[in-house]
Amino acid sequence: MVRAKVWTASVAVSILAGVTGCGIGAGGTQNSAPPKAAPAHTAKGSAVPWHAAAASKILPGDVLIADSANNRILLVTPQKKIVWQYPSPGQPSLLHDNDDVFFGPHWDEIITNQEGYNVVSIINFKTKKIVWTYGHGGVPGSQPGYLNTPDDAFLYSTPSGDVITVADIKNQRILFISRKTKQIIKQYGQTGVMSINPPTTYSAPNGDFPAPHGGMLVTQINGNDAILLNRNNQVQYTVHFPSQFYYPSDANFTPHGNIIVAFYTDPGAVVEMSPQGKVLWTYYVTQGSGMLNQPSLAVKLSNGMVLLNDDHNDRVIVINPKTNKIVWQYGHTGVPGTKPGYLNIPDGLDLLPAGVTPGGHNGIGHHLFSYPGNGL
Repeated sequence: MVRAKVWTASVAVSILAGVTGCGIGAGGTQNSAPPKAAPAHTAKGSAVPWHAAAASKILPGDVLIADSANNRILLVTPQKKIVWQYPSPGQPSLLHDNDDVFFGPHWDEIITNQEGYNVVSIINFKTKKIVWTYGHGGVPGSQPGYLNTPDDAFLYSTPSGDVITVADIKNQRILFISRKTKQIIKQYGQTGVMSINPPTTYSAPNGDFPAPHGGMLVTQINGNDAILLNRNNQVQYTVHFPSQFYYPSDANFTPHGNIIVAFYTDPGAVVEMSPQGKVLWTYYVTQGSGMLNQPSLAVKLSNGMVLLNDDHNDRVIVINPKTNKIVWQYGHTGVPGTKPGYLNIPDGLDLLPAGVTPGGHNGIGHHLFSYPGNGL
């Protein structure tokens, strides 16, 4: 969710040939179909989220929040209690502008991209220690080991070892990085070549969300679209978003295989579309308490609610699509702060489903973005 103007001018060409091979996950065909239904987001057994007071009809789990301007990560229950945070209260943070946050495949680690700092980090949930980084803090670049405005870093577990994917926005590419060697093992797009021509080149890609069978859903800011790629980097389809909106951010799949996307504008919007390009739902409020201010990630939960971070309103909210009303909120609208109940530009989120205890080596599954064959 890069916080800059949409890039439309040409940039200097500095091509790094994409490395082939290394599909994420196993199986899959050259024409991977969109998911008809994502796995259940609530684990079997207890319906009460970790350390929560009770189950919730609105939120089926605790919410992991990237509180970016506070350089911290929070885990908040449906009852709005902080049950975990990095760093611990009173301790210095090693994060700078931590953008998105996602649990690793076994729920024992958290991966975060520090967008304005050009670093991706992995944090051990139990020890609250940063155990892996990629990039040079505060130094943008395009050579191996460098990033320029990284977005949406995901951690995958594959038979050949852990793999990190990241949308490297201003380098116009998506990287696949070996956790063990820190080598780039595959790349989508050509470094420094900003052109709307998937899968060869991209124009400001800011989303690289998991898709079935090692596929990927790529969001292009300048294309105002989302492209489904299979594990062989072949385009399956492209969804063009409504022209009345611009600056799409972090398109991802709903539980029924549609696509939901936030628009990082003021006022902001959220749109759900079918893979065929039909608009199914729109949230666009232009005044009052329901108006969004540069939201950057919206996800549809298994109960039909939509969870999103409303970045510059300093809040994380849940919208009921049936009424288009906000039914849950953490943070005070437009009032940044550090005390419990306050946020300062929350720029990313994930869901810890009920029945999962973070910090242990849990089995893979129940992730918001978990599909057959993608190892997440």
